[in-house]
Amino acid sequence: MPRFYVDPSKIFGDRMVLDGGEYNHLKNVLRKQVGDTLLICDGEGHEFDCRIAAYENGQVIFDILETRDGNTELGISVTLYQGLPKKDRLEWIIEKAVELGAARIVPVSCARSIAKWDDPAREEKKVKRFQAIAEAASKQCGRGVIPTVGSVVSFSEAIKEAKADCDVILFPYENAEGMQATEAVMKSIKKGDKVAVFIGPEGGFAPEEVTLAEQSGAKVISLGRRILRTETAAMAVLSHLMIQAETLE
Repeated sequence: MPRFYVDPSKIFGDRMVLDGGEYNHLKNVLRKQVGDTLLICDGEGHEFDCRIAAYENGQVIFDILETRDGNTELGISVTLYQGLPKKDRLEWIIEKAVELGAARIVPVSCARSIAKWDDPAREEKKVKRFQAIAEAASKQCGRGVIPTVGSVVSFSEAIKEAKADCDVILFPYENAEGMQATEAVMKSIKKGDKVAVFIGPEGGFAPEEVTLAEQSGAKVISLGRRILRTETAAMAVLSHLMIQAETLE
């Protein structure tokens, strides 16, 4: 069944309204008729079985048949702090991070980042595009929550934020201890934990960034004997977290 998202402000008791692009998509692309049923999410973890009641004045009006909590989210909340990669790799990373259950993606300007975001107007457009990619990926993989994509922050700002907000900070680095230590850190994560994952850019983390992360309580982990590309490293950590989170009681 196709999945759509509604702004919670458009829910009125046992009815809700979709408009804008969703109106056109439902009426003119999918050609949904009055009486057809759909699954609609509010982007905050709630799902609604709905029936189209009417098309009126550029809006689709729905009757809500059933409301329930979604069950597609991980038992932990993961924020990916992604060092700015080159070209369009960040778009791919966002899409796959959403599929693997990340709750939030934050682009980070690191000391060795080749990509630079120094134009506020262009950055605003990029973030809007990235958020649209996150929403499309959420629809595709059936998520009940639309992850947020933040504006770019410096490494020091990111590590400070993670230290204040998260229970565990994972910091993959090629000079870390072996995989047994990594596995021990992963197994220490509990249901309900907020987990920050830091991934360096193509040039990796600078020594001063590693030092700051360690001083902030980050768990420096290894991803094996091979050096991974930035996008591969992100998916490796998120995949491990997804599999583990699905089994947490």
